[in-house]
Amino acid sequence: MITVSDLSLNYSGTPLFSHVDLQFLRGNCYGIIGANGAGKSTFLKILSGDLEPSTGEVSILPNTRMSVLKQNQNAYDAYNVMDTVIMGNQRLYDIGKEKEALYAKEEMTDEDGMRACQLEEEYAELGGWESESDASRILQGLGIGTDLHYNDMATLDARLKVKVLLAQALFGSPDLLMMDEPTNNLDIDAVNWLEDFLLDFPGTVIVVSHDRHFLNTVCTHIVDIDYNKIKMYVGNYDFWYESSQLVQQLIKNQNKELQEFISRFSANKSKSKQATARRKLLDKLTVEEMPASSRRYPWVAFSPDREVGKDILFVTDVSKTIDGVKVLDKVSFIVGHGDKIAFVGDNENAHTALFKILAGEMEPDEGTVKWGQTATFSYFPKDNTPYFEGCEDNLVQWLRQYSNDPQEQYLRGFLGRMLFSGDEVYKPVKVLSGGEKVRCMLSRMMLSGANVLLLDQPTNHLDLESIAALNNGLLSLIHI
Repeated sequence: MITVSDLSLNYSGTPLFSHVDLQFLRGNCYGIIGANGAGKSTFLKILSGDLEPSTGEVSILPNTRMSVLKQNQNAYDAYNVMDTVIMGNQRLYDIGKEKEALYAKEEMTDEDGMRACQLEEEYAELGGWESESDASRILQGLGIGTDLHYNDMATLDARLKVKVLLAQALFGSPDLLMMDEPTNNLDIDAVNWLEDFLLDFPGTVIVVSHDRHFLNTVCTHIVDIDYNKIKMYVGNYDFWYESSQLVQQLIKNQNKELQEFISRFSANKSKSKQATARRKLLDKLTVEEMPASSRRYPWVAFSPDREVGKDILFVTDVSKTIDGVKVLDKVSFIVGHGDKIAFVGDNENAHTALFKILAGEMEPDEGTVKWGQTATFSYFPKDNTPYFEGCEDNLVQWLRQYSNDPQEQYLRGFLGRMLFSGDEVYKPVKVLSGGEKVRCMLSRMMLSGANVLLLDQPTNHLDLESIAALNNGLLSLIHI
């Protein structure tokens, strides 16, 4: 469906990637991955035609209808929700509006009548008569109730606008679907619905995402941008990740160990089209086609200074109102030794308020929070701005304020775990990117020796390698 031939892109004479030759076929889902700044979104823009490459070309089969997830949340504020979704098939929307204009005339000419007949025929072929019910089904699947379907986009909050734009991209059975971070700001139910939708999607899907579970569920192939090269591999993210770590060992033991590894990932109870396609592709895979990534991976490990006791935390009847909205209402729970608790829900303000209260940064309106005598906690806030704003320190100086050991070599050890090495540790923290700041905050948490971890959206701004490292670090914990 899409053929990429000898593609290159240069910025100020420096190649972002070069000599890319790929083919994207119908019925497959391709996940584009790479370190932050590798060019994932840029490559997607080239594929969609929004950006011209320096050399090479992207060829798309004739009569292919492409749909691209829009990023500007306010672009459709002048329209209602239903119209915005139907604009996912712009030709269908335009025909509908032209029909309305013709029928609104007090008197129609013969020419108007002939034009109306032509429009009605094309409208029916494009599924126009089912368009509102189809759009409504997608909106409801993403968690937008029918009471909002004819509201103006300008009246919706940002999280709902994101869902409407996603519904727009999915609408109208496109042949080719391109999405950049489609799960951002989606709740768990919406993500699950999107995964099911894509698993049964008959066309081609190309997606950039930092959501490991999402990529594992929907992808038949991984497209890896690594060291100025773009290569395509069969399988989902975990298959790519583990095989890239094990490939040298697998080469040495090509027969039995390789086949056992491939069989483990190809086994899938799902009967969806995507899962079946992935299973067939993996069955044909040879070791030469497996990835050997050159990327570096962070190492996350939390070592408490002392073991936490049986009683860790008692939260009793905690309530909190913010800006006139009650976000917490008599919340009570107990945390015991070994518990690992995830807070889920639609209201992220409620999550953050609860974590701030637990960390002592915010007082509840009602209720109490009591920590156990042996509990020492480290808090990862959703907004880390206060930790870096206006700070002139370099990375070593910044981390030293949280350490009992001021020795640079000791501090560099924790920074090195998060891939800060060499002279990089001497750059000022105020110039760090969002992902680099998160890595600094994780270095701080590892340094703390705490036996209780409070994490509010810790994967924001992280690339997949860092997220995988954090997942592994948290999985190894024997305390909370």
